[in-house]
Amino acid sequence: MIKRTLFFSTPFCLSLKNSQMVINTREMPDMKRSVPIEDIGCVVLEHQQTTVTLPLLNALSDNNAAVILCGENRMPNAMLLNLDSNSTQGESYRAQTDASEPLKKGLWRQVVEAKIRNQAALLDSLGRDGSRLKPLYMNVKSGDADNREGIAAKIYWSELFGRDFVRHRDGDSPNDMLNYGYSILRAAVARALMGSGLFPAFGIFHRNRYNAFPLADDIMEPYRPFVDRIVYRLHVENRRELTKEVKGELLRVLFADTRFDKTMRPLDVGLTFTSSSLAGCFAGTRKKIAYPMLE
Repeated sequence: MIKRTLFFSTPFCLSLKNSQMVINTREMPDMKRSVPIEDIGCVVLEHQQTTVTLPLLNALSDNNAAVILCGENRMPNAMLLNLDSNSTQGESYRAQTDASEPLKKGLWRQVVEAKIRNQAALLDSLGRDGSRLKPLYMNVKSGDADNREGIAAKIYWSELFGRDFVRHRDGDSPNDMLNYGYSILRAAVARALMGSGLFPAFGIFHRNRYNAFPLADDIMEPYRPFVDRIVYRLHVENRRELTKEVKGELLRVLFADTRFDKTMRPLDVGLTFTSSSLAGCFAGTRKKIAYPMLE
């Protein structure tokens, strides 16, 4: 089932009634609309005067919906996730924390290979030279020992946005659009990981004492080009301000088509396949993480 993503950029009042999110404004309190909680996958709360009741937050959490809180700069600042979203969570946690270093290095090799493949595919689809990346995703070493991910990134960004572009969290446009899109993607990945019984705080490669979701940062890597494709289109259309409309376009990444073998699924659904396959790798029942190929 495709879950809905709700974006609140004006001061709404949000509450819970009869397993429905009730939405109304302070200006017109009698004009209400509702959305079934079971239909919601992600909620983005942007406006600083939005009010949300605790029963609603608990209902969203029980439904394993990701709730993204934005700061005064209107950029994603925090996430609310369910800590008990899987019936075999304890068993999955143990398998994850007991994972050996060789296993984690092998999984990271798969992540890097899938990421560079999708970067190359995006460049090819845009008429750019994706073939420059092919030698880098072939025969990636365990743990990406020779840093092919970093080498590929320099080529990729140069091909995508030109030689003068520098990818930086605090850089000029389109960096802010990339940051916003990646934040939405990161929340969706964390939600999928929790739904598969995995704990986002225990990464296979990313490690940072100030980062609460390193596993989400690991697993989202091959999905980043799906965000990049949207940002590139916006950039070409000269839509370079992070407006409400542009944010809406970036939120649509969760509904992008992803192909797993011969089956097409929305990206948000595809994330559940990726996270469940990762749980299988930790448990020893699978050897490969399921990732989509960008087309």
